[in-house]
Amino acid sequence: MSESNRAAGPRTVTGEDEVVDLCRDLIRIDTSNYGDHSGPGERGAAEYIAEKLAEVGLEPRVFESHPGRASTVARIEGEDPSRPALLIHGHTDVVPANAADWTHDPFSGEIADGCVWGRGAVDMKDMDAMTLAVVRDRLRSGRKPPRDIVLAFLADEEAGGTYGARYLVDKHPDLFEGVTEAIGEVGGFSFTVNENLRLYLVETAQKGMHWMRLTVEGTAGHGSMTNNDNAITELCEAVGRLGRHQWPVRVTKTVRSFLDELSDALGTPLDPEDMEATLAKLGGIAKMVGATLRNSAAPTMLGAGYKVNVIPGEATAHVDGRFLPGYEDEFLADLDRILGPRVRREDVHGDKALETTFDGDLVDAMQTALRAEDPIARAVPYMLSGGTDAKSFDDLGIRCFGFAPLKLPPELDFAGMFHGVDERVPVDGLKFGVRVLDRFLDAS
Repeated sequence: MSESNRAAGPRTVTGEDEVVDLCRDLIRIDTSNYGDHSGPGERGAAEYIAEKLAEVGLEPRVFESHPGRASTVARIEGEDPSRPALLIHGHTDVVPANAADWTHDPFSGEIADGCVWGRGAVDMKDMDAMTLAVVRDRLRSGRKPPRDIVLAFLADEEAGGTYGARYLVDKHPDLFEGVTEAIGEVGGFSFTVNENLRLYLVETAQKGMHWMRLTVEGTAGHGSMTNNDNAITELCEAVGRLGRHQWPVRVTKTVRSFLDELSDALGTPLDPEDMEATLAKLGGIAKMVGATLRNSAAPTMLGAGYKVNVIPGEATAHVDGRFLPGYEDEFLADLDRILGPRVRREDVHGDKALETTFDGDLVDAMQTALRAEDPIARAVPYMLSGGTDAKSFDDLGIRCFGFAPLKLPPELDFAGMFHGVDERVPVDGLKFGVRVLDRFLDAS
């Protein structure tokens, strides 16, 4: 050790220093959510997070809605407690992963090719780690945020949030007293247009959902007999019609704003009525944006029968239905017309669509923080085709945005990382996110 290093004393650990290890630790805690409590649960992650927050002086609380299904909540006092509070929320559960399909074990938190690999790396243990890193750094150095911050690390988002955000909103709304705005997942990531412009997509809207079970009842009988009332045949024909249906383009305020911003950035018009030409100009985000131009209904599961020579009396299917803000009634009417009178549908899980405007002090804080770390940054609004825990917090009157900042390599298929094989997040992206979030808290 040099004389100058000895004189300086031990170096203080920063958020950038520890964000990668925090992310790796969280990935190594298996929080797979199968939707039926058969996974290990989120308790381990909740306790890990609570310990990391307690180490820097907070008093986190762990709430268990069902054995193993736990969430962690803490409040940081701001410089001006009279101001409305900000919520930063993230979920700790992940969708399942089959290790045999992956280049690196999905629960190893391996570092390779400049990325942290593993299930949850982008959905969304990266944001959980960035939040922890920023909060720990600020509290260690005595830097209070301008206003109160509520931290919520939640269970069960991947199955609709019943045992996480929805449970806390319904049973413990006092935790969010005074909160008026929130940031969460699937926003703030970059899309490189050219060497002079990088767009950062901030989520201001999300489609609503109808997860449905479809049922057709028919006449049971022997497989060798002619049967014109076969439930499987009727259901498969209906599901086929639904899966092939071309839903009409419906341009919402958010999508129009996004396309206008992108048209300006590209210097060329983008016509939502000409899907092929429009999406061809969007590169890696085409899949994510394309899904926000229409309602959708994707068949995902089929079930019928118990023996090869028995025609069953009932057949079922599950469908992931998503509707645009303002188009739920149209979606349901179209759905029933496509399925026909023989199909009975029932919701397994449903939730509303959300849409807010892209303006205000919080949006200004995002722009300021991004540009300070990336001079060619430009924040733009977009709609998420899926849903997040923001749907629950909206019930408390909280205005929600998706803002988990990441500067990404142009070649990375970020949209394909969500629920995909070989999910990974760049190490540099995590450190960038820490810096942006830290600036954002100062400006918000």
